[in-house]
Amino acid sequence: MSPEEAVEGGAAAQQTPAADSAGRSQHGATMAAISRRIVHLLKEYYGKGPTKARTYHWGDLVVVLLSGGFTRAEKTLLEEGRERAVIEQRAELQDLMGPRFKRVIEEELNREVIAFMSANHHDPDFNAELFVLAPLPSENGLDTTAEGAVEG
Repeated sequence: MSPEEAVEGGAAAQQTPAADSAGRSQHGATMAAISRRIVHLLKEYYGKGPTKARTYHWGDLVVVLLSGGFTRAEKTLLEEGRERAVIEQRAELQDLMGPRFKRVIEEELNREVIAFMSANHHDPDFNAELFVLAPLPSENGLDTTAEGAVEG
């Protein structure tokens, strides 16, 4: 299965019960577009892209969950117990890729990204790219961000 076939849109549309069918469909298409674009960047700059990607969006948080993306060299290092070297190299690359990743989110959601974080796990193979979006303005004094959000 190619990375393009493995890309899925997130389940965030299911989190918005008031959204109509067309809205959910558009939201799912946007989540799939984010997944595809992040996979493309990883493939272009890392030499190999993940085999699976799924994007989730809740309020001011976007998570792109990826798997199957370790290169042959990284797998060799991991097999020889060099997890720290792989994680450090990935952290450096993700730091450099941050502006490119943020641009994808901002273009697809038309929202500013105010923070970017990345995490890696090797067994099982997962990588998470997390984006915090600038809050939307309040409407009638009500918080319009996420369900269950507490601000104090």
